[in-house]
Amino acid sequence: MGRSPRPEIVDHALELFAPLGSIRTQRMFGGHGFYCDGLFFALVAWDTVYLKADEQSQADFQRAGSRIFSTTRADGRSFSMGYWSALEEALESPQMMMPWARMAIACALRQRGASAKGGRSRGRSSTP
Repeated sequence: MGRSPRPEIVDHALELFAPLGSIRTQRMFGGHGFYCDGLFFALVAWDTVYLKADEQSQADFQRAGSRIFSTTRADGRSFSMGYWSALEEALESPQMMMPWARMAIACALRQRGASAKGGRSRGRSSTP
């Protein structure tokens, strides 16, 4: 039994992120995670590209009209992660995606730095 082909949105996101350098993907949670130099900075789920954001950058995503990645667990509780949907216009070209992708990379770097110092990474929440 062979692997199913990658969804078109994953290939498109790879093209959009190409100016960042070497990008790799990994299947996860029914979607695909995107890594640049070992930093997990984006994901594709339900045909949507999501970019990593934290307290420092999420307001920019909110102002631009992005929506937070959210799903419902098997127990019925809502779960959201610090990933925000890419803007429609950012999906049009690598040039338009770069400012958003760079924000996501910067967020991943901040969180890696916080983890290295023993701090907690933020951006995940669970609500009853």
